[in-house]
Amino acid sequence: MPDRLSAVDASFLYLEDDTTPMHVGGVAIFRSQRSGLDYDKVLSLIDRRLNLVPRYRQRVLQVPGRLARPVWVDDQDFDLTYHVRRSALPRPGNDEQLHELVARLMSRKLDQSRPLWEIYLVEGLSRNRTAVITKTHQAMIDGIAAVDIAQMILDTERDSEVAEGDVLWMPRPQPGTVQLLADAAADAVQRPGEIVENARATLADVTATARKVSRALDGVVSALRAAVFPAPSGPLNSPTSAQRRFAVARAKLDDLRAIRRGNTATINDVVLAIVTTALRNWLLSRGEVVNLGTTVRAMVPVSVRSGDAESRRSYSETGTLPPDAVGNKVSAFFVDLPVGEGNPMVRLQQVSHAMRAHYESGDSVAADALVRLSGFAPPTLHALGARVANQFSDRLFNVLVTNVPGPQVPMYAAGAKMMEMFPVVPLAKNQSLSIGVTSYDGGVYFGLNADRVAMPDVNVLAAMIGEAVDEMIGTVNA
Repeated sequence: MPDRLSAVDASFLYLEDDTTPMHVGGVAIFRSQRSGLDYDKVLSLIDRRLNLVPRYRQRVLQVPGRLARPVWVDDQDFDLTYHVRRSALPRPGNDEQLHELVARLMSRKLDQSRPLWEIYLVEGLSRNRTAVITKTHQAMIDGIAAVDIAQMILDTERDSEVAEGDVLWMPRPQPGTVQLLADAAADAVQRPGEIVENARATLADVTATARKVSRALDGVVSALRAAVFPAPSGPLNSPTSAQRRFAVARAKLDDLRAIRRGNTATINDVVLAIVTTALRNWLLSRGEVVNLGTTVRAMVPVSVRSGDAESRRSYSETGTLPPDAVGNKVSAFFVDLPVGEGNPMVRLQQVSHAMRAHYESGDSVAADALVRLSGFAPPTLHALGARVANQFSDRLFNVLVTNVPGPQVPMYAAGAKMMEMFPVVPLAKNQSLSIGVTSYDGGVYFGLNADRVAMPDVNVLAAMIGEAVDEMIGTVNA
C-alpha cells in the first residue's frame, strides 16, 4: 500500500491558496571565526543527512479523480540544488534588507510538484554573518517525531561528526494510474465515507475539508467550548493579501526571569504579558480606542498528552512536549490579553490568572522537557502550533502566539555558530499577524509575520516589544 497523506495533511494542501501559503519558516543567523557559512559545506551536510529523513526526497502525488487522499512518492528527478539555494544581499547587508527578503520568500507558495521544503543561504550580511532561511510545508510535519529541515544541519559541537545513512539513494518507482486507483478502491472498501469526502474536496468544498481537519485534530471541541464568544473586532483581522512583512525583536532570558521573580507567573506568562503591552502601545499609536475592558484574543498552542478529555487540557509552562509521553499532541487555548489595563504588572497578573488552570492540571509538563528531545525541536513545535491555528475560524481569535523553548547551549552548522533563531509562523485566513517566540542560548527571539497591506507598521510593533520588556523591568526594580 502507498504512503498516503493523513486527512489533516491533505487538508492543508486543499486549503492552501495564494493568500495563505501553508509553510512554516525560520531565520537563523550564523557567524564563524574565519568567514560566513560555506554553501558547499551546507549542501554536502544536507546531502549526507537526507538519508535519515526520506520524506524530504518525496513529493505529493494526487490520485486520479481524487478518489483517495494523495500519496507520498519518491521524486524521480530530485535536485538538491533546487531546494538548497544561494542568495546574497549587497554588502554590507543590514537586518532591514534581510527582513524584506524573508517577507518576499515567505509570501510565495512551495511548488507542490516537488518535495515541500526550501533552504536559502543568504550571504553578504554585515559583521561577517550568514542567514539561513527555511521553508517547510505543514503537511511535512505531522507530529513530534517529524524533523524540520533546520534540525538536520544543526549540531551541539562545532566540529561534529556527520551521521550518515546509506549514501547511495535510489528512488522507488512511482505507482502508475492503475495502481493508484486500485489502492484507492481498497481504501474505499475499508473506509467508505472517505471517497465521498475526497470527491467533495475535488469540487473545492472548503467547508467539508475544514470539517475533516476539525475531526482529525485533538482538542478542537474543548477549545471551541472555551471560545463561546467571537473575538473582538479590530485591525488584526483583515482580509489577507498575498504579500507579507517580517520584523523581529530580541530579549534576554535573564530579564524575563527577573520580571517573573516574586510573582507566581511563568516565563510563558511573561512572554504573553510582553506581547500584551506591545499590542496596547501599538493600538494607541494607531489612534484605536482602548479602554479598561479592551482585549485582544490570542490563540496559544499548548502541549497535551494523549488520553481522555481531561488529560488533553494539560498545559506546560512554555508549550513543551514531554519526551516520555506517548502520543503527544498540540491543542489550542484562547486567552484574552488585557490590552486595556494600564499597569504592566497587573497585566501580567491577569494573564497569569487566565493560564493558571492549565498549569495546575495534574498532567502538566515541565518547560525543560522539550530541551531533552533530540535535535533542535522549536521549528517542529511552531509548525504544530500553526497546524492547530489553521483549522479555526478567524472570528475566534485575533493573533496567534507560539512560544517554544530551545536549547540553552550553542548550536553549530558546518562549523559556524548559530547566533539567533527567529520563527516565521504562517498567517491563517483573515489574520494580519502571527508571533513566534523561541528562546535559545540565553536569548529570546520574537519573529513577527504580518500581512503587508494590513500591517505596514509591523516594525513599530516589533520595537514596542523591546520597550515592553524595559517597562516591565523598570516596574519590577522600582
